[in-house]
Amino acid sequence: MQEFMMKSMKKLKAPQNLTALAYKSIKAHILQEELDETTRLTEELLSRQLGISKSPVREALNSLHTEGLIRIEARRGAYLRQFSQKEVKDLYGLREMLEVHAVGIAELTPKLIADLRSSAQRTRKLLKANDKLGHIEEDTRFHGLIASATGNAELCRVLDNVQSQIWLCRRKTYNLSSSTAPDAHLAILNALEKGNRKEAQAAMRSHISLVRQRLIAFMEEKTN
Repeated sequence: MQEFMMKSMKKLKAPQNLTALAYKSIKAHILQEELDETTRLTEELLSRQLGISKSPVREALNSLHTEGLIRIEARRGAYLRQFSQKEVKDLYGLREMLEVHAVGIAELTPKLIADLRSSAQRTRKLLKANDKLGHIEEDTRFHGLIASATGNAELCRVLDNVQSQIWLCRRKTYNLSSSTAPDAHLAILNALEKGNRKEAQAAMRSHISLVRQRLIAFMEEKTN
């Protein structure tokens, strides 16, 4: 079995919430790196890499397990979760329902439109700079801005979790659809700026559908 090595991870400083920092750091590396599903994530190795005790690492791993990003095996450590084609289709189906609904009820304020435009511009710049983690975070932020504008905290929580699981599915297919995000986000933004919710919902549905189709096609090709 492989062991998880994170040479670029910086040691964490004690004054802050170590569990939250450990969670954020481990999650970022899970989404960014090309880790194999057989890679073992142990409390001992992670705590040594981060320069902290095992306790906050254990809590962070438990949170990632609850979110469905890793699976924890007793006395063996944690491993990246593996998704079946049906699970991927289910995740995208749920995401589409949540995001199309969010676009339909979000409070359209000048600040929201300005924030979405800034996000769309940053997404394009991050893509050109080949900043994978930055692009993932900005992509998630764009969709999160719309969800937050609904005022529905539970919708935001569920969508954030679904987004994380989807990005885990897409780690090895990032290049298949990442280039479509800036134009897709701009189409959603332009429709919302005009106050045309139906057009915005159609753009959102098309955006999610394209990414889903490319990911499923990749998975099918891998199994054949």
